[in-house]
Amino acid sequence: MKKILIISFLLCSSMSIFAQNVQLHRDFGKDRNYFTSTVEMFKPDKLGNTFFFIDMNYGDGDVEGVSLAYWEIARVIKLGKLPIGFHAEYDGGFGQWKEDTLGGAYQINDAWLAGLDYSWNNEDFSKGFSVKLLYKYIDGKSDATFQLTGVWYAHFFNRKLSFTGFADFWKEDNIFGTNETDYVFLTEPQLWYNAMEHFSVGSEVEISNNFGGLEGFHVMPTLAVKWIF
Repeated sequence: MKKILIISFLLCSSMSIFAQNVQLHRDFGKDRNYFTSTVEMFKPDKLGNTFFFIDMNYGDGDVEGVSLAYWEIARVIKLGKLPIGFHAEYDGGFGQWKEDTLGGAYQINDAWLAGLDYSWNNEDFSKGFSVKLLYKYIDGKSDATFQLTGVWYAHFFNRKLSFTGFADFWKEDNIFGTNETDYVFLTEPQLWYNAMEHFSVGSEVEISNNFGGLEGFHVMPTLAVKWIF
């Protein structure tokens, strides 16, 4: 989620089974006792693949209803028969806050990314990973920076158990009080028990450093359910 969440990848040999899903997470991190929904789609085609996800938080603080909306959309274009493709991506969103009678809204800085994607899958698509080296433009903050992204999936016990996730590391200048930081790290591993063909239960752990307005290292676990279309 919040990227996160879970990012694009080929989850099994029958791509259409795992192409779209909806997740509902209950956050249990410090000061994060709220729900988050995630809608995501992964669609491969002859030229590459398209991925997007939309995250929404509900009931953060005294907000009634949606307190944050965030989405990412990415396109990978294959470069011939090479395992390398061209990756282009947009990220953006907004949120609102309320404490007693005070409140307001804020925008999540738009970000544009472009670069190279290298992907690998084993023969039965039970395991695979992707590595992306990207140029990153953050509107209002950084004209030229970078992001390194890794995405993975692995299925075990006849696909009853799935371990998926991503890790991002990028350069972004942030100020926390009188402290200035230069880099952000975010990873969100997920573990799912696939109870039925279309229904899974599991957990996500958001591990971050200098991310989402929080200085330093933080661990934010969730409990979740997922419906796969």
